[in-house]
Amino acid sequence: MLALVYFWGLSKAGMLSTDEPRYAAIGREMAQSGDWVTPHLWGSPWFEKPPLLYWSTAIATKLSLGTELAPRLPVALAGYAFVAFFYLFVRSRFGEPAALFSTAILGGSAGWLAYSTVAVTDIPLSATFCAALLLALVPGRRVAVATGVLLGLAVLAKGLVPLVLFFPAVWLYRRRIPDLAIVLACCLAVAGPWYALVTLRNGHAFVDEFIWKHHFQRFTSDALQHVRPMWFYLPVLLAGLFPWTPLVVLIRPRLFEDAALKFLGVWTIYALVFFSASRNKLPGYILPLLPALALLIGVALASVRKTRYPLALAALLIGLVPIAASVVPQALVIGLSKSRPPSFDWLWIFAGAFAAGVCLLLEFQDRRADAVILVAVALGITLLRTKSILLPALDRTVSARQFYLRHAPALEKACLQDVNRDQAYGLQYYTGRIIPVCSGENPIPRVVGVGSRLILLD
Repeated sequence: MLALVYFWGLSKAGMLSTDEPRYAAIGREMAQSGDWVTPHLWGSPWFEKPPLLYWSTAIATKLSLGTELAPRLPVALAGYAFVAFFYLFVRSRFGEPAALFSTAILGGSAGWLAYSTVAVTDIPLSATFCAALLLALVPGRRVAVATGVLLGLAVLAKGLVPLVLFFPAVWLYRRRIPDLAIVLACCLAVAGPWYALVTLRNGHAFVDEFIWKHHFQRFTSDALQHVRPMWFYLPVLLAGLFPWTPLVVLIRPRLFEDAALKFLGVWTIYALVFFSASRNKLPGYILPLLPALALLIGVALASVRKTRYPLALAALLIGLVPIAASVVPQALVIGLSKSRPPSFDWLWIFAGAFAAGVCLLLEFQDRRADAVILVAVALGITLLRTKSILLPALDRTVSARQFYLRHAPALEKACLQDVNRDQAYGLQYYTGRIIPVCSGENPIPRVVGVGSRLILLD
């Protein structure tokens, strides 16, 4: 079920937002130029992010996977592969029931699933970093090598932030200093060569843009225009767990008698405080916290005697998935606050209520594993149905792909007038060139942005 949800429909919608077509264009240009060190966007160096996502897109491009699948499939594979690793890790440490519950929660969570289907850097960072963090709980030299390699990949995915997030793990190595030395050496061996090469080739341009602007200024300055209040990540984190959010109440103090769970609990608070202290906040930044929370909830679900109502409430919330998804196209175009209220589909509400009732019945019969599987399968079916409706709607209203397919010949010579950044980057990705902003009197042809719509004047 998870495989279907993760991999079905990856090319049903064109590139979305600003970042996805921009990162995809950089990866494609890397494949075409053969320069695997300096990322370029339309011929100019681009130092906003490290190269891991670009490398994966470039490799997939060379395999001729297509304009949407080449950027997205590597991300989906990373997200799904971590879920599989997560199951095996939790099963070896906490047993089969906890592994089943934790994996259902993480794999079916709105945050992990949504970011696994778009070609941005959040899942490559989260999958590699969280795997390294979990392996840090396990002693052994071979495990330390794997931990260091994964941490190095995380540094190649999104810069120096993984090192800050990994800092509390030093406590785990206080009595295994040789293991810590191996972790750091392997991390440096994996990430160091690219950082050294790109600095030698580009000098201060790379250091100023990548280190100063996109690390220190992103944390302290208002210039990047993503300023949010301190409490921003609390509702984002709860929404990221949807529809399993009600199960958060199962996390109790006695759960932290286990040293590994205590560390993960402390680390979660540390990471939440760190991200909340940053001036600039985006929802994807908080993604690395989801596996730790899913593990805590899964172990709690496997250990407490009675859960009934939180699990049934999670089943009930499944009925809201199609309703919530109906506002996504509008929200992405004009903002959630300006979107029309969702239209309630009572059939889905009834289906959620039915699943909740069956879930309660199974719980009363002490068949908790069956109840969780019921919720997970119901969620999977609902998500597949929702994706079949949502993705074509996003393709029509948010992505520039359909407009490009209708007007491809004219776009080769067109200019842009009042076109928003998302649509501009999308058009440029599909045309494979910079489309200039219109200047002078009545240039023809031109693409005019009218609200969320694009119009071609030729």
